[in-house]
Formats: sequence, structure tokens, C-alpha cells
Amino acid sequence: MISEKKQTITLKETITDRVRESPVDLYQSRFRRRITILLVAVAVLLLVARLVRHFTVDRPVDYGDIREQFKYGSIGSEPGGSVLAPVGGLLPPYWIFKTMPDICRDRLPGGYASLGLIYEKHKDLPIGVSRRRRLGFDQLGFNCALCHTGTFRNSPDGVIHIVLGMPAHQLDLQSFFRFQLDCTLDERFTAGNILARIKRAGGKLSLFDRILYRTMIVGLIRENSMRLRGRLGILLGPSVTSWGRGRVDTFDPYKGLQFNWRLEQLPAHELIGAANFPSIWNQQPREHMHLHWDGNNDSVDERNLSAALGAGVTPVTVDHNRLKLIRDWIWTLPPPRYPSYPGEINPTEAARGRVLYEAHCASCHAFGGSATGAVTPLVDIGTDPYRLNSYTFMLAVNQSSLYPDSPYHFSHFRKTNGYANQPLDGIWARAPYLHNGSVPTLRDLLEIPENRPTRFMRGYDLLDHTKVGFISNVPKEKCHACSEFDTTLPGNSNSGHLYGTDLSPEAKDAIVEYMKSL
Repeated sequence: MISEKKQTITLKETITDRVRESPVDLYQSRFRRRITILLVAVAVLLLVARLVRHFTVDRPVDYGDIREQFKYGSIGSEPGGSVLAPVGGLLPPYWIFKTMPDICRDRLPGGYASLGLIYEKHKDLPIGVSRRRRLGFDQLGFNCALCHTGTFRNSPDGVIHIVLGMPAHQLDLQSFFRFQLDCTLDERFTAGNILARIKRAGGKLSLFDRILYRTMIVGLIRENSMRLRGRLGILLGPSVTSWGRGRVDTFDPYKGLQFNWRLEQLPAHELIGAANFPSIWNQQPREHMHLHWDGNNDSVDERNLSAALGAGVTPVTVDHNRLKLIRDWIWTLPPPRYPSYPGEINPTEAARGRVLYEAHCASCHAFGGSATGAVTPLVDIGTDPYRLNSYTFMLAVNQSSLYPDSPYHFSHFRKTNGYANQPLDGIWARAPYLHNGSVPTLRDLLEIPENRPTRFMRGYDLLDHTKVGFISNVPKEKCHACSEFDTTLPGNSNSGHLYGTDLSPEAKDAIVEYMKSL
């Protein structure tokens, strides 16, 4: 009874104390609790907003100058996909791309420049590589300039001139892909190694980014490399003739990446299709001509979009608006003029050469020529057949399935029986010659195949002012960014195109002199 009485008294005292508590104190207590709850809620919302922004922002780097946009702007080839696959393209994120030559130094001792990628002073990335903030990372992709920007020099110690729209005759794209796959699958390619080199290079990643690198990004890159090696590995191996400098197999990677074909099940001869990068200036008069080396399309817009797919965009990620900026610019981009040094073009010789050119070459190669832009059958042109044979009727049928029910639907691709006659504007900057780049100079092209060089170096940018092309007999030790071209290998034949080979040496020299001015 006494215990119960004490408990009752204690309970009454407690209630009395609370009743006696100031209303102001009660208000402040409740206010503090509500503020605490509100601050926690705001913090959670800010964290969620930051995560949403981190993974949903899609912001390419744009440039006010169309030439800069061409060199570094996006066309949509940066890695796309979902949050679970943010590194699914042909290039890794920015900081990994930057540090890979350091991680795998023995695989690429000269850095990306040794593969022919062109760097401008004070530029962070090579020409042809775009940057886009997407899914929380600065991601990279290829654009048109990678394959369509070249360099030349007039003398060994002369200024290096960069020409936009010119074939990237120095680019070794196949070796670039080999390096990317080999390095990302190397045992040194670990999160710890990558993060240490990013820090050494001045990169400042957030704690959140470092966690993602360790838990997700590096693993996804390795998975993507394994996927690409599974799809394209046969094209990078010894069973296929090396592409070499300034060439690419356009459509066989297309088969594996866009249509998921099992390339190892295709006939071996169909997997050899390397050809020169073309020039892309002066496109307006090319509309309705047979485009690509084998003339498989006559629409400039479809050709551009197809090339963008080859650069790594997909029908989902392609940036049509930014691609149109480039399309409109190259529509009227003039070809480069031959370097105007005193005595470089002999006006008397060039005048004589013009008459000969119009008699022997203009019908197939001058704008307005009766056969310019048409396809000459292989049995008549006689050049190497591999590029023609690598583009099949079945591929043309599959391409017609892309972009269905849209304005971008492919409808102009077709299989042909030969090679297209190309206009020769700016031809001095488009060496080596023939569709597969098997003849180093214009003067060599006017010789019968037996008298054309069998082996020569590609990738040297020193102009040959006499034969017109690039110096091709340079020793390997003087040209570390060169590769030897062997015309005896499948796909590399320098046969065919016998037009003008029966002219006198003096007549051939005059035609070449005139062609400097085209």
C-alpha cells in the first residue's frame, strides 16, 4: 500500500511539473524537432537531386566556330546506354583515356600521337575526339574529323599544316583499337592503378566518383572490351590483311557492331576490305553521284549518317542536329589549294597537261564529265576486288532496316559491280591513290602496275612535289609514325587503272603538273 501511494505521488508530481512547464519552452522544443526533421529531409532531397543530376545530365561540349566544332564537337558517338552500362562505346571515359598510355606504356611508348592522332598546341584531346558529360562522367567519342583531317609539310623541317576534310593518311586506326582492347584487358588495368595515375595527372575526382571507379566503371570497361573483342577480334588478328596507316575497313566492323553478325562465320575473303579514308570537302556537287569507293549509295546525307554509325554512334545516340552542322559546312567546303611556293607549279607545263587531262581523264574525273560519279565495272577497271566483295547484297538489305518509320530511313544503299569514278578536286592532298591506297603518287599511277612500287611507306607527311603525293621511300628509322605497305598481300594489289599508262613520260609529267591545280 505504501509503495503504491509513493508511485501515485511521483506520477502526480511529474504531471504537475509538465503542466507548470512554460508554453514558450514547449513551443521551442517542438520547433527544434520540426527543424531537425526538415533539415534531414532537405539533406536527403539534395542528395537525391545530386544523384539524379549526376546520372541524367547530357551535356556535350559545343564550339562557336564550325571548324572547332568539326574537330572536337559531338555527333553522338560517346558511350550511351543506361546507368548500368555507361561505358559501352568505342572509347573509355576521359580520365581513363588520358592515363592509358601511362598504364600500358610498353604497348604504346609513343603515345596516341605515334598512331597518327593529331594534337594541336594547348589542346587537351586529339582532333577527332569529342567530349560529353553523360551519365555522371566526361565521356569521349569519335567524330568526322578523326578520319578526315590530315597534315603535310613542304620540307623535312617545315611547318606542319593541318588540313580539315583531308584523308587522315597518317592514322593507324586498327592499331588504336588493338591498344584499347589490349590495355583495358591488361592485368595492370585496375582501379587502384588508374586512380593513382589520374591523381598524378592532376585529376580531382570526388569521393563518389572514386567509389564508382572502384566498384563499377573499371569492371564495365573490361566487360565492354571483352564484348568488342568477341565481335571484332578476327578483324584485328593476323588472318586479315592489316589496314595500315590511312585506311579503314568500313563495313566489316559495321556488320559486327550494328547487326551482331558472327564475323568468324563469314567467308575469309569477305573480311578483307580496307580502303583509303576519302576527302569530304566540296560535297554539294557530289549529291546523286555514286558515293563510297564502290558507289553503293548516291545520297550524301545517307552516306554521312552511315559514316557516323561507323564512328560509333547508334540509331539511339546519334545527334542529328550536330551532325547536320557538319553536313552543312562540308557541303561547300572548298578543297585546299596546292602550296603556292615560287616555281612549284610550272604554268607552261600545266597548260600542256590540261589539254592532255581533258583528253584522257576528264570524262571520268572532272565535274560534269560523262562518266564522273558513275560506277566502272570491275572487269573494266581491273583494280583490287576485295573492297568491292566485302560489301555484300545481304549487308545492303540489312542497312535498309535502319531508322524505320523515320526521315532517316536508309533507302539508297545497293550492291554494285565495280568502283565509282571520283572527282579529283584537291587530289594532291589525297595520296596514296586508288581505292585501297596502293599507289603512292600520281606519277606512279600513270605507270603500268609492273612499274609501280611494290612496297612503300605510308604515313609520312612530307610532300613529294615532283611525283605529287607523299615521300614514300623514307627509311623506317626516320619515320616512326609510318607503316610499310605491301602490294602483294590480299586486298593491297596495285593492279588496274591503266588509263594514261601508254603516254610518253613527258606527257605524264605534264598531266601531273596540271593536277596540282585541281
